[in-house]
Amino acid sequence: MRLKTSLLKEPKHKELVSCVGWTTADELYSCSDDHQILKWNLLTSETTRVVKLPDDTYPIDLHWLPRSVGGKKQSQAESFVLTSSDGKFHLISKVGRVEKSVEAHSGAVLAGRWNSEGTALATVGEDGQVKIWSKSGMLRSTLAQQGTPVYSVAWGPDSEKVLYTSGKQLVIKPLQPNVKVLQWKAHDGLILKTDWNSVNELILSAGEDCKYKVWDSYGHLLYSSQPHEYPITSVAWSGDGELFAVGSFHTLRLCDKTGWSYALEKPNTGSIFNIAWSVDGTQLAGACGNGHVIFAHVVEQRWEWKNFEITLIKRRTMQVHNVLNDAVDLLEFRDRVIKASLSYGHLVVSTSLQCYVFSTNNWNTPLIFDLKEGTVTLILQAERHFLLVDGGGLYLYSYEGRLISSPKFPGMRTDILNAQTVSLSNDTLAVKDKADEKVIYIFDAISGKPLGDGKSLTHKTEIVEIALDQKGLTNERKIAFIDKNRDLYITSVKRFGKEQKIVKIGTMVQTLAWNDTSNLLCGIQDTRFTVWYYPNTVYVDKDLLTKTLYEKDASDFSKNPQIVHFVGNQITIRRADGSLIHVNISPYPVILHEYVSSSKWEDAVRLCRFVKGTRASSKAQDTC
Repeated sequence: MRLKTSLLKEPKHKELVSCVGWTTADELYSCSDDHQILKWNLLTSETTRVVKLPDDTYPIDLHWLPRSVGGKKQSQAESFVLTSSDGKFHLISKVGRVEKSVEAHSGAVLAGRWNSEGTALATVGEDGQVKIWSKSGMLRSTLAQQGTPVYSVAWGPDSEKVLYTSGKQLVIKPLQPNVKVLQWKAHDGLILKTDWNSVNELILSAGEDCKYKVWDSYGHLLYSSQPHEYPITSVAWSGDGELFAVGSFHTLRLCDKTGWSYALEKPNTGSIFNIAWSVDGTQLAGACGNGHVIFAHVVEQRWEWKNFEITLIKRRTMQVHNVLNDAVDLLEFRDRVIKASLSYGHLVVSTSLQCYVFSTNNWNTPLIFDLKEGTVTLILQAERHFLLVDGGGLYLYSYEGRLISSPKFPGMRTDILNAQTVSLSNDTLAVKDKADEKVIYIFDAISGKPLGDGKSLTHKTEIVEIALDQKGLTNERKIAFIDKNRDLYITSVKRFGKEQKIVKIGTMVQTLAWNDTSNLLCGIQDTRFTVWYYPNTVYVDKDLLTKTLYEKDASDFSKNPQIVHFVGNQITIRRADGSLIHVNISPYPVILHEYVSSSKWEDAVRLCRFVKGTRASSKAQDTC
């Protein structure tokens, strides 16, 4: 994956550009010290002036009101907040009309951010104050007051907490009074920018010590970069939380959510003071110190499954490579590709307007249907169907393009769902509740109706990651999940009797995945890579479970590895530096599962005897 950047020959602004913000995936607004607010249309390559600010107003930060306000979803953002050096923030409409100017701080207002619902605005300033305002610009509270300027602010995923900078410290302050404040030293120099993603709940910080860092929401350091040549002046998460961008002097970097770098560009921009991602997450823009606005598109994303490797070589073109016979196919799309998924013999691609479903047996005639909303944030596949998640809801489709169901649950927020909080199998859909993170909603995939009382699974502590097994009968469907203590549990999706039997089968588990063709489960426990050949053993005899494990030292995988997928007898693991490692396990357990599921008991017994015989002979050879 890399960034394809573009800069005009001559800058449109005469002074440094301080901030940028997208209204749609093809329209951007930029503000500069030349007091101009410009609108950029990427489809027509036109730039028009929206408004000229007064000569004493120097813009510092810009943030568009979220598109979903008060439960109503708009096609594009209609107004934005602009903070300025004169101590005011300005509420400005899309056409450039200043709706309201508010005296907010003594000295410059250094940042302003709407919460995810667009119901509250947080501003910070040189006076060291953090203030919360209503949508109309009325002061609700002064959240914090300190002696040093606050350079950056971000809302927590639930809009109940605010993250802000305090010199070398990061501070998480809840809106409710008398709730404990979390504060920690994050950098060795002044912290200039911070961002908090609502999907993965991770925090970014950057500062004058020339480093950028990734933290969890409890203040634990997950990644720290090597020092750059110059201070890091901007960081920003993509909407889905899979990527983030870093800006510095003549530097633009694209990174994975775990911190390692995909691409490094050295454009002639001066310092990049502000970075904004487009709504669909396919491109970003940067506010440059030399008057330019830099645009960058994310290209060369890759998807792999069995013998197929697919690469997004242009915004509207994919290349399919079959490594068995070296055959290459080009897939052309009418609009730019936003999301894609490759598994179970199908490639599912969403563009800004349509969804394409390809069979790996035929790349020439995809099935195409229109999307209700353009911005798909997640695609999950099972053997028989696939799930599309967008800002409007959850949609389950067959591979023939027929809408099967659209599950709903109370307080549903689809914009914060990801592959760790949603899981799909042939008959079941599981979604972790965001309002109460101890709860998992379980749905019948075909009808879209909740199983049981709608809250089919409640755990004693918060749940971090969930995964449904993929094979077997509906009545035997199992779900595995990791809780906040990093304990791994397994339970049946359907409740038998009054209480649901939830059994712990692992501790200190960082990541997990079910096999695609049989119900083998793999995970990384502390320093061990573990495969549970038959996790259901725990319901028969816990003592037998240890005899069904395959364990291997995981120190080669480095810190915080992630399991990418578990296909056949091969597990793909991504290390903390971004490199991929392939681990092969014995093929016999997978074959045994297939025999048992097909009721081929004689073949299953014969296989067991064969494996026992080969092990006995190999031990005899070792003894000799």
